[in-house]
Amino acid sequence: MTDPRSALLAAYLERRADLVQFFTLRLKSPAAGEDLVQDIYLRLEAVDPTAEVRNAAGYLYRLGANLMLDRIRGERRASARDHEWRDAYGALVGGEDISEAPAADDALAARQRLAAVVAVLQEMPESTQRIFNLHKFQGLSHAEVALALGISRSAVEKHVMAVLRRLAERQI
Repeated sequence: MTDPRSALLAAYLERRADLVQFFTLRLKSPAAGEDLVQDIYLRLEAVDPTAEVRNAAGYLYRLGANLMLDRIRGERRASARDHEWRDAYGALVGGEDISEAPAADDALAARQRLAAVVAVLQEMPESTQRIFNLHKFQGLSHAEVALALGISRSAVEKHVMAVLRRLAERQI
C-alpha cells in the first residue's frame, strides 16, 4: 500500500494550475485562490498515512471546497463581529464611522494584564515561549506552528496548555 500523501501530492502538483483557476473564479480573487491552493498543500501533510483515498483529484477539490467554505464563514463571522462592535462602540459623524477609544481604566487594565501574561510566559522554557507566541500573538493555528517548527501538533497543544494552565493558576 502506498502512502496516500504521495498520490495526493502528485495529483496536487499535476493539477495545481487548475486548482488555482477553479478557486480563483469562485472566490473572485487571484490572491485568495492562490492562498487557498497553498492551504490545500499544507493540509496534505496532515493526511493520515493509513487513509484510503480512491480519487485524489476529487479529494483535492473537496478539501479546497471545505477550506473555501471555512474561509467564507470566518469572513462572515468577522464581518458580523465588526458590525456589532461598531454598533456598540462607534458613532456616525457625517456618514463616517468614528470609533470611541476604550476608557482609560480599561486600557490600563488591558496593559497590566498583558504585562502579567508576558511575565508568566518568561518563566516558561524558551521553546514553550516561542510556540505560545506564534500561536497566541502571531495568530498561527496549532497545525501551522507544528509545521513551522517541525514538531507534532500534539506537542504544540501541550506547550500552549502548559502556559494557559499557569495563567489560570495565577488567575490572569
